[in-house]
Amino acid sequence: MAVWGIGVAVYFVAITYRTSLGVAGLDAAERFHINASALSTFSILQLLVYAGMQIPVGLLVDRLGAKKVLTLGVVLYTLGQFGFALSASYPMALGSRALLGCGDAMTFISVLRLGSRWFPARRGPMIAQIAALVGMAGNLVSTLVLARFLHTFGWTPTFAASAAGGIVVLIVLLAFLKDHPEGFEPPPAAAGHTGAGFVRRQIADAWREPGTRLGMWVHFTTQFPAMVFLLLWGLPFLVEAQGLSRGTAGELLTLVVLSNMAVGLVYGQIIARHHAARMPLALGTVGATALLWASVLSWPADHAPMGLLIALCAVLGACGPASMIGFDFARPANPPERQGTASGIVNMGGFTASMTTLLAIGVLLDATGDNYRIAFASVFVLEAVGVSQILRLRRRAARRERERLVVSRVEAVHVPA
Repeated sequence: MAVWGIGVAVYFVAITYRTSLGVAGLDAAERFHINASALSTFSILQLLVYAGMQIPVGLLVDRLGAKKVLTLGVVLYTLGQFGFALSASYPMALGSRALLGCGDAMTFISVLRLGSRWFPARRGPMIAQIAALVGMAGNLVSTLVLARFLHTFGWTPTFAASAAGGIVVLIVLLAFLKDHPEGFEPPPAAAGHTGAGFVRRQIADAWREPGTRLGMWVHFTTQFPAMVFLLLWGLPFLVEAQGLSRGTAGELLTLVVLSNMAVGLVYGQIIARHHAARMPLALGTVGATALLWASVLSWPADHAPMGLLIALCAVLGACGPASMIGFDFARPANPPERQGTASGIVNMGGFTASMTTLLAIGVLLDATGDNYRIAFASVFVLEAVGVSQILRLRRRAARRERERLVVSRVEAVHVPA
């Protein structure tokens, strides 16, 4: 548990850095003299690098183990955060966020691999939800601590001081982290399990499984509304479109994080006990999110009532836990030696949707003179695409999962004593 906790601490710091721009968006626009499209480019580039790295990182985790990949990730995201602190120009800041995104991309899949090595498979859903919950605590640090420090001490001292967290977890990781318990070393790679041909087979075999593709589309459809809100556009929307103070807007962002943490525990317990609840929970979260966004954006007055905004933020908190369900579809569809690759494919889903929506909102804000109602309507387009793919794949994935379960039971019965 303690060893896995080190990996989760690495992920915690990564989330703190990833979401730090969410409370500094208006400050960044002023510091670098940029418009909404240019501001959204920060997060788009960061997520583009993150999403593009998922399959390579999954392959690296399968091949090298979690410790080496996490070590590289910590070094990269710490350099990125420190570089962002010192950035005096827009291009330098963009490069720093790209470096941060590259390091961040190496964390969550590695933590999932650690969980699969240190805990029994039946606890997989709960372990994944707990890891995501701790990561969201990093978001809480951004919304509460970094926002206050930014207001008090300014840009460079705040971001430079936060980079010290990466140095601390790097030292602990190198000293104490182990890839697996003693006596449970994975078998050495067989002949032919290297080179470009193996990489292509690994990716193709993972993608061929309906459970992997279903997991990716579940992640795609559920994660991005909250990610876009927390990563960049939530604070400007609440301040500029809804007329709230920065303090009140920050409290609502905190509510999203707290809701995420609470719902994550509930979803993890439900799925661990009732495997069939995965799809209802995922689609239910998508439906509730769409309903609340539609209510806020179609409100006839200029500003939606506070009660409705609170309800929206509480429901957005369920998006992160719902996205973890995607991994629960991919996990039973792939053997242990392919888990990292399959997790990378799944993890691409939500970040690709987030990147697309961040760009769409920035472009629409500039094109419509900061009309947030039109800009945030892009959320519904991505949700419709994702739901159509989920409905297309769900029966095929369920049938394949049942077939695998029958085969595993037969094999267990015929294992010699």
